[in-house]
Formats: sequence, structure tokens, C-alpha cells
Amino acid sequence: MLLRYILRRLMIMIPTLLVTSMLIFAIMEMPPGNYFDTYAAEMAAQGERADLRQLEFLKKEYGFDQPPIIRYARWIGGFLHGDFGYSFEYQMAVKDVVGDRLYLTMLVSFCTIIFTWAIAFPIGIYSATHQYSWGDYGLTFIGLLGIAIPHFLLALVFIYFANVWFGLSIGGLMDPQYFNQPMSWDKFVSILQHLWIPVIIIGAGGTGSMIRSVRANLLDELQKQYYTTARAKGLHPRKALLKYPLRMALNFFVSDIGSILPSIVSGAELTAIVLSLQTTGPLLVRALQTQDMYLAGSFLMFLALLTVIGVLISDIALAFLDPRIRLQGGSVK
Repeated sequence: MLLRYILRRLMIMIPTLLVTSMLIFAIMEMPPGNYFDTYAAEMAAQGERADLRQLEFLKKEYGFDQPPIIRYARWIGGFLHGDFGYSFEYQMAVKDVVGDRLYLTMLVSFCTIIFTWAIAFPIGIYSATHQYSWGDYGLTFIGLLGIAIPHFLLALVFIYFANVWFGLSIGGLMDPQYFNQPMSWDKFVSILQHLWIPVIIIGAGGTGSMIRSVRANLLDELQKQYYTTARAKGLHPRKALLKYPLRMALNFFVSDIGSILPSIVSGAELTAIVLSLQTTGPLLVRALQTQDMYLAGSFLMFLALLTVIGVLISDIALAFLDPRIRLQGGSVK
């Protein structure tokens, strides 16, 4: 039955992604004008004249003189051959524009997720098992601060105090001499030296939210009859906690995989802009601003693909984690 369910979900993913691609393309087409019009307007605002002859040539080359349905067919057809389109802003293929930025984004996001889990789970478990203690109040207050303070504002605070107290510039993911250079051991060490600051800043809000979620879900499970019965039968408190309530309290965490996967690639856009991180977040924001539609559209399609894959993984994992969950409902007798 599990295999049949997975196959059915995979078949549903195809029309889901197709409809998503139509919506993305339609939204990209909604603003008046296109990249070439935006570029010409920016050049005029700077007191310069764009090469209108070249712009007209590019419009014809990439089908902007044809109906939108033709451009959509060419764009979505290219995905089947690994061609994600051409970035007008950077004047190169989309897959070349993303390049190392994708790997750097994944590195930052993975480290942030590990940081969040390593901090949030022990604190959430402690707060739930020591409800209304001073430790619970103090840790909950710290978690609420992490939720209340926006990432980009915390980044600005870090930048200010690093400059005032230590005279350091903490922006970027590497030293300037390694920009646009191939990966090497020295560049990797430089990335590791700069990595911990964005990890702490981006992870602060996620850590606070997860602490609250772990605490709330675990408290709910600790009040249920099966845990009371297990304790009454003499089961060690730690074993009773790990074997039953904690396992059930992880349902929310597993169900959140659908949003974790796309966040690994997209990153925290505003924080990345403030800290001048060489990740894909600022790239996406710039593509949307300039109407670089093939770069922005391909990026959004990749996020949609990761979302549907993440939801599938979370549904399957929930079925194994919680025996109360069934892949297919049946009549209750």
C-alpha cells in the first residue's frame, strides 16, 4: 500500500508542478513591460542611453515579439532538457548565474538548521519537563526575543557593534579576494570563518519558534493517559519520555519538512542583503526587481519542486513515526 501511495503522489506532482509553472509565468507576465523596458528606463534615469537596436534584437531572439503562450512553451520545454533559460541581467545561462551561490546557500542553510535543532530541542524538552520553573521562564523569554526581533534588524545590530567595538566588517561569506574565484582550501577556510555570524542571526528566530513548538507539543503529550500509565508501571522517567511523548511530539517537526527544503535554497533574503552574503536570496530579489523573468521563474519553479518533494517526504515519515496516522482512511467501526 505504501508503494502505491508513493506512486500516486508522484503522479499528482506532475500536474501540480505544471499548474504552478503556469501561475509563475502568468505572474511574471502581469507587470507592464519587460526586462528590456526596465533596463532602458534605468539607463535613462542615470543619464545614459541604452542601445535600442541591441534591445530590439534580444527581444526577437528570445521571443518577446511572440505571444506569451509561445514563450511559456519554450521556457517549460527547456526544463526537460536541463535548459533553465537565459538571464538578461547577467548575460549568461541561468544555471551558470546560480553557480556557486547555490552551494553557499545550501551550506548556510544546513548549518542554520543544525544550529536550530541543536539549541531548540534540548531547551524545549527542558522547558516542558520543568514547566513554570525559573529555567522555563528564562529560556522561554530568550526564545520569544528571538521570535520578536527580525533577522535583518539583528544583522544590523551585529554589524554596528562589530564595527564600533572591534573595528571589524562582518559582511559577506568570504574575504574579498576570494570573490569569483574557484574553490580552494584557503577560500573554504575563509567561508568557515565568516559562516558562524549569519548562522546565529538567521537561526535566532527559527530557534525561538521551535522551542515554543517543542515545548507546547511535548506538554500536550505528557498530560495524556498513556504516559501516566507508563510512569505508574514504574518505567524510568527518561525512558518513558524518549519512547513515547517525545516521539509523538516530533510530528510537527516532521510535517515541517515541506517548508525546510525550499528554505535551504532560498535562504533569508533580507538578511542576506544586509550582510552582503553571496547566496541566492539577493539574486532572486534582484531578478524580481529587474523582471529578469527566466532567472526568477526558474528559481521559483525549483522552490516549488522542493516544496512538493518535501511534503511527500514528510507524509511518508509521519506514517512511520506515528502509528496513529494512516496513509489511507477507512471506515471506523
